[in-house]
Amino acid sequence: MIPSPSRTLADLERRLAYDLACLNEPPGSWPRTLDGPDGFPMLDALVVGGGMCGLVAAAALRRRGLTRLRIVDRSAEGTEGPWVTYARMRTLRSPKHLAGPALGLPALTFRAWFEAQWGERAWEALDRIPRTQWMDYLRWYRRVLDLPVENRVSAIAVEPVPGGLAIRLKGPVRRETVHTRRLILATGREGIAVPRRPAWSETLPTERVWHTSEPVDFPAMAGRAVAVIGYGASAFDNAAEALEAGAASVVLLARQPEMPRVNKFKGIVFPGFTLGYPTLAPADRWRMMTYLFDAKIAPPRAAVLRVCDDPRFAAATSADVTAADWHDDRIVLRSTAGRFEVDHLILGTGFKIDLAGSPLLAPVADRIATWRRLVTPPPHQADHEFLDFPDLGPGFELQPRVEGDLPWLRRIHAFTFAAALSHGSVSGDIPAVSDGANRLADSVAAAEFREELSHHEQVLRTFDDPELSIEDVARLRPPPASISDVAD
Repeated sequence: MIPSPSRTLADLERRLAYDLACLNEPPGSWPRTLDGPDGFPMLDALVVGGGMCGLVAAAALRRRGLTRLRIVDRSAEGTEGPWVTYARMRTLRSPKHLAGPALGLPALTFRAWFEAQWGERAWEALDRIPRTQWMDYLRWYRRVLDLPVENRVSAIAVEPVPGGLAIRLKGPVRRETVHTRRLILATGREGIAVPRRPAWSETLPTERVWHTSEPVDFPAMAGRAVAVIGYGASAFDNAAEALEAGAASVVLLARQPEMPRVNKFKGIVFPGFTLGYPTLAPADRWRMMTYLFDAKIAPPRAAVLRVCDDPRFAAATSADVTAADWHDDRIVLRSTAGRFEVDHLILGTGFKIDLAGSPLLAPVADRIATWRRLVTPPPHQADHEFLDFPDLGPGFELQPRVEGDLPWLRRIHAFTFAAALSHGSVSGDIPAVSDGANRLADSVAAAEFREELSHHEQVLRTFDDPELSIEDVARLRPPPASISDVAD
């Protein structure tokens, strides 16, 4: 691509700075300074996760004057999130015109960033956004907003302190404890979850079996037979990677009798759903969200076309794997569609929400409220895994299972996929992530104000910034003594 001669990225960055200045953003910090047990001021919020959700959450908080922020991410700089790690599609699945994390600022959109470098004609010619280019955009987003991400730092424990939380951080050279009023978990699809692994796979050699969320040794598959379990996007993407690495054959095994053809989630990308869903009664939210997921999501057309014409690829439906053995240095899979003998196995089986999957939440996981307390599902959903999703408050905050227990849980906000049942698809997917970040930031700002109401009321009572000086007031003439004085 040839850069546009009429506009540059520097021009766009000046435009964004001007737009923010016109909006008077970020405003001055207004929360009361509260010292932690170490004598240092507490953070307004610690954001765990420097990927898309962590960046947009931090930006939204700062736009509301919550400026004492830190953002930590366990990954190396520039590799946050899934985009250049375990995401293996060539392009994003979301349409290019969606504004994503731009927070209502046109100059912060991917389109503005793209056109500033390659021009409008290139934008019109673009079909879908290349996955690695989206990561380039997020790197720019972080830089242009000056978001302070600290890389290779993990949050490993949390405990309450007066007025906030103590978070233990582990970095490459040291450990420290930081004190914050709020903890924002922006840890992605896997942040409060564990990879879903079929029980039959546990006895197989780990060097031959991978979950799609892990680094997969695709070069080792050259000239070998590979099986992929699943039918979703990640299953097809990983099948394609194996083929492109030179696999002799790849078979995709799907339990469903037919491959899904519709992505129902495309039907909820409109403001009414985004805004209205979290206001629904629990039974209504349960009915809609379980319908969406249980309807099964069609794999993206581009992912299917990437493999379907390769003679080395085959897909079997109604292929529920019931057992697996290790025999003569090969994996033997027994399924309802027959027997398959392969050298390598990839599990495209997704994630299962598990509060104990987060090291921060594991010690109190059984005391956190889940959707089990909100709904009584019909018999065919009695064991539905959505029952283990956390029951989050209006600001994505965790809540105790027993009222009055662990009141500090409400200082932890789960801005991850785990919020889907409570809030809809606003904390992980691109289309409505700005709506989710704004909802989160509004709630945190309101909560901090409520907590320090007496302080803010006292500040109001002592507020003394005169519009008029004593001299100004002295210049005001009193009214005449009587009407007759006016006549005279």
